[in-house]
Formats: sequence, C-alpha cells, structure tokens
Amino acid sequence: MLLQLRVTVPPDRTQAVRELFDACPGIAHLAILPGASIAPAGDLVLADVARESADSVIAGLRQLHVDRDGGIAMEAVDAAVSRSAERAEKAAPGDASDAVVWEQVVRTTAADSALSISYLAFLTIATLLAAIAIVNDSAILTVGAMVLGPEFGPLAALAVAVVHHRAPIGRSAATTLVLGFVVAIAVTAVAALVGRGLGWFSATDLTGDRPATGFITSLDRWSLVVAVLAGIAGVLSLTSAKSGALVGVFISVTTVPAAGAMALALSLGEWREFGEAAAQLGINLVGILVAALSTLLVQQTVWRRMPTRVPDMARVVRQRS
Repeated sequence: MLLQLRVTVPPDRTQAVRELFDACPGIAHLAILPGASIAPAGDLVLADVARESADSVIAGLRQLHVDRDGGIAMEAVDAAVSRSAERAEKAAPGDASDAVVWEQVVRTTAADSALSISYLAFLTIATLLAAIAIVNDSAILTVGAMVLGPEFGPLAALAVAVVHHRAPIGRSAATTLVLGFVVAIAVTAVAALVGRGLGWFSATDLTGDRPATGFITSLDRWSLVVAVLAGIAGVLSLTSAKSGALVGVFISVTTVPAAGAMALALSLGEWREFGEAAAQLGINLVGILVAALSTLLVQQTVWRRMPTRVPDMARVVRQRS
C-alpha cells in the first residue's frame, strides 16, 4: 500500500530532500521537477512511498522545515502496478495495515471535529431518530441513529490532541462535542414537546417496558466494556488502513441513543430516566475517550521502536551547512 507525497521544496533544500528520499527503503517512485511550483515558489517533488515509511519521511521533511516554507500533501494510491512498488513495500519496516501516519491522523481528526452546520445537523437528526426509536421501541431505528451520529470524530480528536500535545485541536474538539450534544438534545426536546402536545406519545412510552431499546437507559457493567472496546476499535480504524471498521464502532456505542432518551425525559419531566440516560451517555463518552488515549499511546510507543532507517535530517542539514 502506497501513499503519494507531493512536496513543494524551497530550492536551497531540494538536495537535502532528495537525500532523505534516497535514504528511505520504502520509496517506490521519485520525480523532481525544478521550479515547477509557483505558490510557494520552489521545486516540486513527487514520491510514492510505502505506507510504513511515510511517517518517518514526513517527520524528516518537517525537520527540514519544508512544511513551513513549502508544503506537503499526501493521498492514498489505490493501485500501483510496478516492480519498484513491490520492492518498496517489502523493504519498508512493519506491515502496511499497522502503519500509522501521524500527521494524517492529526489532520483527519482535526477536520472531523470542527464545529460546523453539517456536524450539528447530523447529530441532531441522529438524536431525533433515537427519540423516535425509543417511542416506537425500534431496534432498527436505534441502529440508524447510531450510524448517523458523528460524535466519534471529536472524541478521537481529543485523544489525538492529548497524545500529540495539540491544544488548539483539543479545545476545538471539546467545544464541538459539548455544544453538539447540547444543541441536539435541546432541539429534540422541543420536538418531543410538540409531539407530546399532539398526543403522539406519553410518558409510558419512555418508562414502560421496552424490550428492543431498554438497554439505552439500563446501566450495567457491559456499558463501560462496550464503550472501551468501541474506543479501541475506532482508533485502530482511524490510524490504520481499515477505516471501514468505523461503521461497526458507531453501531456498538450508546451515545446518541442516550442523548435521545435525555431529550424525551426532559420533555416528559421524567427526571429519573433523564439521570439514567445522562449516566449512560457519560459512561460511554469517558470509556471511549480513555480507550482511545490508551490505544494511541500504545501505538505511538510501538511505532517509535520500528527500525525506520531514515536518518536524522536535522543532523544532515547541519553537516551540509
């Protein structure tokens, strides 16, 4: 599995960047286009890199301050028909599925955790669906609400911000998470008040027997266990090449359904149910966050011990100057 790096390099560092790529065992294809970049001005370097080597290459480019005076862009290569690509993937340390490209993780989680109209809309719609699912005791609607909820993005961003000391990302993620749930619960509670006034449901729909959705407000030891497992799986899916596993994570956690139950309880004045749903929401959020933090720390420790065989480019630059 390859990543294509498109690097804009100031001319005074082009040779050092070439040395960096030449020293990396995971380089499949390399092209240097002198003067091809207009904004910012400089040379353009195109490289296909084995995913296992990409993180160390990007770290080397940052040591050369290419990110400050030029630019680094990356995208996945879906298929590469090349002997050079095969050799690069074999030579690169580790396995592509386990490789972590930390800058990619940081940028992705930062984008997913931004407070936007679309984020608020998705979370609100998911919470509305969860409330409808509880009223109708529908497991299918509950699953739909879980899948639609975007709350894992800010949780992952919080964990990444702590591990990589990115305070601005952490503040943005925390704001998005809190305000998102406040807005979603408030809108759903207002909608529930309207539905209650129209006689569409009553308090017994929340407090009565709900075989399919009773777990939403039923706290037990499994709530924390499931949240922790979901947090681990979610982080692994974000940091590895298997992002499709996120769908399974969304289905397994009870954050959005709990928010829907809180909104219903507010509109009905059922404070006991509100407390149980709030506790369920809190346990899930904390469990996911702690698991995500622990998983990222383990991955960081393991990946730092991999034999990347890429030189310290700060030392290379000092020797050249």
